Amino acid sequence: MYKLHCFAQSGNSFKVAFLLRALNQPYEPVFLDFMNGASRDPAWRESTNPMGEAPILEDGARRITQSGAILTYLAEKHGAFGGNTPEEKLEVLRWLLFDNHKFTSYFASYRFSKSFGPVAPEPAVMAWLKGRLEAAFDIANKHLAHTPFMVGSAPTIADFSMCGYAFYPEEENGLDLHTRYPHVGAWAQRMKALPGWAAPYDLMPGERITPKW
Repeated sequence: MYKLHCFAQSGNSFKVAFLLRALNQPYEPVFLDFMNGASRDPAWRESTNPMGEAPILEDGARRITQSGAILTYLAEKHGAFGGNTPEEKLEVLRWLLFDNHKFTSYFASYRFSKSFGPVAPEPAVMAWLKGRLEAAFDIANKHLAHTPFMVGSAPTIADFSMCGYAFYPEEENGLDLHTRYPHVGAWAQRMKALPGWAAPYDLMPGERITPKW
């Protein structure tokens, strides 16, 4: 059985948990107390993940980190959600890179700073992050106006990657993004309708934390 090191606030972990469920693959969640600094412990990094992050997928003796790499591994291993042609596979990779560099990256940073950061966020930094995430959402919104999923008519790991933070409570970001970007909002509902979907706080271990700021 797979083991997935994760915690409830991690949208990157949710991407993998959701895909495992969509693949009908059982897994054992392993709680990482990230919010209390467990991943900063030198011994944990030495033994588990030098990058100091979740998710981590264990498949027997193999340990894989970084959500994009894990999603790709699972899609290839199980022959699903990876794209059906060389052109589709390249397009899936393109959107995975866009997600990791921009779509998830800016939004997750904004959400963390607003809800979970140790000190009140700097307004200038938040304004910069907001502008960057809005630009990324605008790109995705225009793309999804012409296609039900990121790569054609069926979901791929590009969709699982990009929906990682789509289902957390709006109070954690305060941006009403699914209303402002209606094609993104409709796409999120299509992802929510897939077999295996569950809300992140119901799916992964750890206590829900009230937003701080």
